[in-house]
Amino acid sequence: MTTAARAAALRHTVPTPPSPLHLEAAYGAHNYHPLPIVLTRGAGAYLFDDAGRRYLDMMSAYSAVSFGHSHPVLVQALTEQAGRLAVTSRAFHTDRLGPFLQKLCRMTGMARALPMNSGAEAVETAIKAARKWAYKVKHVPEGQAQILVAEGNFAGRTTTIVGFSSEAQYRDGFGPFAPGFASVPFGDAPALEAAITPHTAAFIVEPIQGEAGIVVPPAGYLAAVREICTRHNVLMICDEVQTGLGRTGALLACDHEGVKPDGLTLGKALGGGLLPVSAFLARDDVMAQFTPGDHGSTFGGNPLAAAVGHAALLLLEREHLVQRAAEQGAYLMAQVQAIAHPAITEVRGRGLLVGVEIDPAFASARAVCEALMHEGVLTKDTHHTVVRLAPPLVIEREQIDAAVQALARALRRLKA
Repeated sequence: MTTAARAAALRHTVPTPPSPLHLEAAYGAHNYHPLPIVLTRGAGAYLFDDAGRRYLDMMSAYSAVSFGHSHPVLVQALTEQAGRLAVTSRAFHTDRLGPFLQKLCRMTGMARALPMNSGAEAVETAIKAARKWAYKVKHVPEGQAQILVAEGNFAGRTTTIVGFSSEAQYRDGFGPFAPGFASVPFGDAPALEAAITPHTAAFIVEPIQGEAGIVVPPAGYLAAVREICTRHNVLMICDEVQTGLGRTGALLACDHEGVKPDGLTLGKALGGGLLPVSAFLARDDVMAQFTPGDHGSTFGGNPLAAAVGHAALLLLEREHLVQRAAEQGAYLMAQVQAIAHPAITEVRGRGLLVGVEIDPAFASARAVCEALMHEGVLTKDTHHTVVRLAPPLVIEREQIDAAVQALARALRRLKA
């Protein structure tokens, strides 16, 4: 057999390697239902698949990629710090954590910060702080502290957090759940006041609900919540993991009403789209309840995370991304509303956090997202009826135009 013939025979006997989609299906848990696309790299507001096709990212990883993909300033901060010191645990001090915490507290106006990794960890930290504050400061009887939450909330996937979710699927099969939580309607300040008892420690609320479908409360709601919580000596804790750091056109979404919470959770964008970084921030008397040994995290506040988080905060200021989100978000909202397609029943949001409600009689929001993928735009539906449009804050005006035109084409494609 000639060399060429042997090579040809070998090609016929070597099996084709399985695709990444097949490998995920075979070896991964089926707890996600991704769009059928394999991404390999990203740059700015764009993503690229394994065939080299370019897509506009109109989701930005639920706000985690607010600075765009692979921002050179953040990549440099990551690589330089990784080459020096990445992880030590909080058993020792490092030169990176202090400056990061100082910048974070000064920007947000909060007294102290406790760094963690995921947004869910930040919320769990807030729960622990609120309960201990209730017992040690408010003198609620031990074991009876109550935390109020808003219906439609999404704060993470731990068993405690899904226990106070109003979404049945998030709870199904995962009980028993921790007691001590009660829900009130989102956007209803009188309902909040009616639910408060002498044992109420805190109210945890998203200023705009993300996973519920980009739900914006009535004007004045957060200010009313602030007044009620102050009057009843209840901690107001704003969950800004998704809405914070410029996403809504203000540094914090609660800033739109001039509200300063007693506690604050941040995450997602804090890691610059490169690694998980989160934090719980609070006033002094709340954070003072943590003493050595009470709480911690092996990776929380590691020097790599602190370096990237600090660089992300500086970048947010230097590139004026908060103002940019306000301006570009207003433009995006106006352009989507101008589509005037009968499938769109409502467009709502603030800044670059926009939800497009789709009439289920026309199509599911999932079907719209799949059609958008074929038009070169990537995003994800929420609750089957809402298409999320939340691009990186660095998105350009012409990219917004391209995304909106793609949405119009996708709707026409589905109608056809």
